[in-house]
Amino acid sequence: MPAPLLKLDRVTKSFGTNLALSDISLEVNPGEVLCLLGDNGAGKSTLIKVLSGVHKPSAGTVEVEGHAVTFDSPKDAGELGIATVHQYGGTFPLMSVARCFFVGHEPTKGFWPFRYFDKKTAGDITVRELQKLGITRVTDGNRLTGALSGGERQSLAIARAVYFGARVLILDEPTSALGVKQSTHVLRLIMHARAQGIAVVFVTHNVTHAMAVGDRFAVLIHGKKADDFRKGERTREQITDLMAGGEAMAELEAELAELTGPVRQP
Repeated sequence: MPAPLLKLDRVTKSFGTNLALSDISLEVNPGEVLCLLGDNGAGKSTLIKVLSGVHKPSAGTVEVEGHAVTFDSPKDAGELGIATVHQYGGTFPLMSVARCFFVGHEPTKGFWPFRYFDKKTAGDITVRELQKLGITRVTDGNRLTGALSGGERQSLAIARAVYFGARVLILDEPTSALGVKQSTHVLRLIMHARAQGIAVVFVTHNVTHAMAVGDRFAVLIHGKKADDFRKGERTREQITDLMAGGEAMAELEAELAELTGPVRQP
């Protein structure tokens, strides 16, 4: 079997005496969606930063295609095809969609020192790549990014990552601030990326969204991996109960039952 595209082997991350991640092992393969589940404070954000090169592990290794790697910055991760799309899309509201799409990689015209941004080329490519993802409302690359909906801004960020060669796409809570229709579109984008052979790490606390697109699942609780399973091996109720902490939920239900008392039949 070929080595996983991205693998964490017993990764631990501490900040002084604060242990943020403890002994985390995960892997994701091309054309596969790994759903990273957990409540607020579970360690998901720290894990994303380790994967994307913001933090170095205190112990353990990160491997890309079977080779141990060390990221000194997000640029190092990007050069190996690891792209991260953060919760609000990583876009700039006062820039045009074409500028946002090509920020840091701007196509230019002319000769040095009189080179300038090639707006037409950038606009044509941006509109074309967005339309590939089903965003047909954007027909002008000069349109302000701030005029796009939340789902369209997520689409812009994902289209950019795919265009520039992402092999691993890390999505940080992409649906948390979106409505039902926009969330559905983002889930379609995840399926589209998977069909292209891209490995997707979908970070979320929404079990319904995860179960709709996920192939593998990992649940984090207080910086530790509480469970690791494949699609169909757990029910929605089992996953939700695990994320919330079964005992804590049982205690809450008992307290609510005492407060509300027995339900009187009319």
